[in-house]
Amino acid sequence: MKKSGILNRHLAGALAELGHGDTVLVCDAGMPIPAGPRVVDLAFRAGVPAFAEVLDGLLAELVVAGGTAALEAGEANPAVARLLAQRVPDLDLVAHEELKRRSADARLVVRTGEARPYANVLLRCGVFF
Repeated sequence: MKKSGILNRHLAGALAELGHGDTVLVCDAGMPIPAGPRVVDLAFRAGVPAFAEVLDGLLAELVVAGGTAALEAGEANPAVARLLAQRVPDLDLVAHEELKRRSADARLVVRTGEARPYANVLLRCGVFF
């Protein structure tokens, strides 16, 4: 049995399958989930688990080379915009519709219970060497 890190077996297994260049969409409860990517739905109730908590857990386990988020977050959800700017390297901002389009190519979607708008980021996996 694992004693630390991500304990959810579905999420831990999905993360272990990721490789260099794969993308992971970490999203709020309202983000449309594209058909195709593997989905690990962590949403329990509105706000649980929070986007920030899930993002921090993923960043602790993944090598992240960069990310993409919605430009609209800056005005509609400044707290999330600041969080992403502080935690995600090489953050690219695009229109929300473009983020949704790019999400269709994600290898994995991790849905949180976040109930604030634009709490979404498409993480791009790097390599540890």
